[in-house]
Amino acid sequence: MSTISTHLRNFKEPTKDQLTQLFFALPSSVNGAPSASGSALGGVPTAAAQGKGEKGEKSVGAAEAELEKMEINAVLSLGVQGEEDSYAGKLYLFPPYLAFASLDRKSARFTIPLCTIRRVERLNARAGIYALSLSLWHNMKIVVQLTSLRPTADLFCSLLRDALKVELQKGKMKAVKPFVKTCYSELLVANASAPENADEKDGGGASKTAASEDGGPSSPAADSMYLGGLGLKFKFPGDPKKLREASKTKLWTNYLRTHGRNLTLLRYPQCTRLIQVGLPNRLRGEMWETLSGSLYLRFENPGYYEQILAENAGRTNTSTEEIEKDLHRSLPEYSAYQSEEGIGALRRVLQAYSFKNPETGYCQAMNILAAAILIYMSEEQAFWLLEVICDRLLPGYYSPSMHGTLLDQRVFESLVQRCLPILHDHFQEVDVQLSVASLPWFLSLFINSMPMVFAFRIIDCFFCMGPKVLFQLNLTPAILKINGEKLLQIQDDGQFIHLMREYFASLGDSAHPNSSDPRARAITRFQELLLVSFREFAVITDETIQSERRKYRSEIVHSIESFSKRSAIRNLRTLERFTKEQAGLIYDALFKAICVEPPPAVSLPPPSLVTTKDQAEERPETRIGLKTFRVFLSEICTWARTEKIVSNGFQQRIDREVAEHELIDRLFYFWDTSYRGALSFQDIVSGLDGVMFNDLMENIEWFFNLHDKNKDGYLTKDEVLTLSESLLFIFRHEIGDAYLGAVSRFMSNAFEYGDALLPRPEGADPDSQPPPIESNQPYMNLATFRMVVLADEILESFFELDFSATFRLEPVPLQDIPNSSGGLLGDLWHNLASDDNRKIFNRFTDGIGKTIGKHQVFTRPAIGKYTALEEPKARESLLTPTMRRSASKASLSSQVEPSSSDASLSAPTSETADSGSARGSTPSALSVDRQTDAGAGTVSSATSAEFSPMPSMPSMFHAAANAAALMERTPFAIDDAKDDEDESDIETDVEDDGVMDEVDAFLEAHDSGLTEAERELAQGSLMHFVDLINAEPVK
Repeated sequence: MSTISTHLRNFKEPTKDQLTQLFFALPSSVNGAPSASGSALGGVPTAAAQGKGEKGEKSVGAAEAELEKMEINAVLSLGVQGEEDSYAGKLYLFPPYLAFASLDRKSARFTIPLCTIRRVERLNARAGIYALSLSLWHNMKIVVQLTSLRPTADLFCSLLRDALKVELQKGKMKAVKPFVKTCYSELLVANASAPENADEKDGGGASKTAASEDGGPSSPAADSMYLGGLGLKFKFPGDPKKLREASKTKLWTNYLRTHGRNLTLLRYPQCTRLIQVGLPNRLRGEMWETLSGSLYLRFENPGYYEQILAENAGRTNTSTEEIEKDLHRSLPEYSAYQSEEGIGALRRVLQAYSFKNPETGYCQAMNILAAAILIYMSEEQAFWLLEVICDRLLPGYYSPSMHGTLLDQRVFESLVQRCLPILHDHFQEVDVQLSVASLPWFLSLFINSMPMVFAFRIIDCFFCMGPKVLFQLNLTPAILKINGEKLLQIQDDGQFIHLMREYFASLGDSAHPNSSDPRARAITRFQELLLVSFREFAVITDETIQSERRKYRSEIVHSIESFSKRSAIRNLRTLERFTKEQAGLIYDALFKAICVEPPPAVSLPPPSLVTTKDQAEERPETRIGLKTFRVFLSEICTWARTEKIVSNGFQQRIDREVAEHELIDRLFYFWDTSYRGALSFQDIVSGLDGVMFNDLMENIEWFFNLHDKNKDGYLTKDEVLTLSESLLFIFRHEIGDAYLGAVSRFMSNAFEYGDALLPRPEGADPDSQPPPIESNQPYMNLATFRMVVLADEILESFFELDFSATFRLEPVPLQDIPNSSGGLLGDLWHNLASDDNRKIFNRFTDGIGKTIGKHQVFTRPAIGKYTALEEPKARESLLTPTMRRSASKASLSSQVEPSSSDASLSAPTSETADSGSARGSTPSALSVDRQTDAGAGTVSSATSAEFSPMPSMPSMFHAAANAAALMERTPFAIDDAKDDEDESDIETDVEDDGVMDEVDAFLEAHDSGLTEAERELAQGSLMHFVDLINAEPVK
């Protein structure tokens, strides 16, 4: 089993809109794609959506599709004076979201759904100022001053108004209230505000009952209102007092009260500082999904997680098997994963992700990541956060090829070489691989490498500032810098890993234990690590990382493709008679074909039709369709392509075109032994083995079986014609008419011999025509086909030497990976050197070449054995003289109306026979007439009966046939001579010179000399020989 993927070659740098979408953590359903509840995520509409009429759905969908995106310069400020500074930036309208980012893209930003905007009004300000006041769900106001020209501001307001109307029609505003009840921040702010504002109504309908009865977050009723992780029952890692949970919670409560929460969170500089200090345990799960954007996916797809689990209940595949193996190896030190409750939650989340993303399925380290986030989040929250991490934040990290991880490893090594050259040189001298230790850091986000309380602090920063944390704040350069002196003393990979483990285990210790300053002694090594990372490695920006990724992408892709090639060859069930090098050449041709003509995506059948609880699905395997197979076959087979050598005076090139013919289609389905309509790498290797190593007889049998559609051992007349067309297709570019003549002789011999061997009904006249058969009835078996082929030396030579030689395994030139982004000049050259432009240039030069008379086109032959024109040889009948006496509508003339030559010869023979019989003598053996000699008729009928189609011919039949042939009269040349019509007319006027009378007198005077007894003996011998011919073979 092998999976061949070419998506790495098709990588393209994200566009400006896509980068903006990633920056604001917008769901993938934004920017023109349908919402996840429709088709983007493969789900189905919710119950509320299903209840709408079709007309209403179409009108809303059409209105949503017509919404436009827009960005405008703006200044953001809070509605309460003195709370925060104002920030200039850009306001983006991405229906159904509104987003803002400051000019430095760091200080202030927000992403809010339009359905959380309760009111929009234009403020009455001084002339020249265009300001909007937005009232949000949580009774919070923000003021946006549009600093663009008045027409631009009016257009933006118009588009905003249209988008808000669509959200109102969709009913999304009604879904906000039940959704925010699942967020802990609502309960946190409500409880903090309750003692101060007991009578004040909570803006936006946040739950009042959560704080009305018990008044605290610890009450059972209150805890049941929001979603939480396993930590609520099995406790969160770390000591709450040492982690200062109370202080963090108070700081976050004040911030969330004034700056919004969950769907309406405004991210100001204070938010980033609070995240760097650390999130409270109970708030951490909600903040993770808010900062990453998975909160919006959960909001848009209510009930999707439960639905996908219900639809795939009991389904097993490769991913579920791998998940079961890793369940008990996922954070086993945490108490929740020592119980069935934690194991069950982890199983459901991983399985749901694998069902939603079958191409990715389940990959290494995904279990560690899911187990960590389940401590702070519910199953549904963890499912959507895992989706965002794997697909958007860390693309390619958790995939079968792990290309994202390998690429960032190469980038990390480059950054170490740039920032810490001395340490890098030492590692090169002692041959220490940084990836040995750093690869687990990247994959598990340090969860497996350091204590969880510190790893979760790193993940807080990761969700806040994005993937650049793995380079700017991922601590790896800082780790190497802090431990630089010790690292310069290591000599191998083992010492490097041991040193890192010791350092991670001591992160909670004081960084300056011998200092006299108590504040310095209170600084831990983890805090020191954060300080070094933020201060000294802030130069590692997003632009730096993207530049390094573009630089090393091709190198990583080639490395992954080489590894995939070795894995595919190693995973073959059998190499057949190929060597590993030859199998590698087949793989290269197949890979090139997949790049040129990607196979269609496999649509999985419903789970109930795929497998059961007791039967697992097959492992994923790349299979190519007919279009891709044509391209592949054109790479390794000369007759499956058309190569034209074009010379026009300016250039000489070879234009290769993929051929299309029924023979290629027939070969595709002939190799598809599993009847799937697609071929795997193993199918292709086995198919090529069946044709490339054959001898003469095996090739003839292979070609026969290829055209035997129903596999009954016989070819019908239609299949014989199809086989002839296949030969003509193979020989279409050969020089001369030698192969054309060979195919012509093959067709004549095939039908002539096939008709001669057709069975006749018992008691029928042997000279009569055989009964007609339908074109789809069995007509020719393998033995007959083999004999017809071997009768022609050109076809014999073709099947013995040339046919297998047309399959050539040659090295395929390594294809260049498309340049994802090479700057202005790189993009300009890529556009100029495109395939379409090359075709235009070729047509232009060909036109000039035709004008000056230097345009020439030569078609390269597939075989190239004959280089000169040769006349086709005359066909020789395969039938013996006795077999020619049988009826054959394809090759023999009718017996009812004999030819003129037969009539001219039969007249004197009959005359002689009559005279002989009158004298009581037997006719001469050299002039036996077909109509009067019963013995000859018996021989003819016996011979014709023996040549009826049968599985095999006995040796006695061959002896009898040869003996009958020897008894026939020798066909002298003079007997076939005919007189011209003019000469025959002249001879009719000439008087009889009495020659025939003299001959008759001579015959009467000179008898044969046989006595009556000798004549009877001769007649008996003849009858005895006829009995031998009709005898059955000895068994």
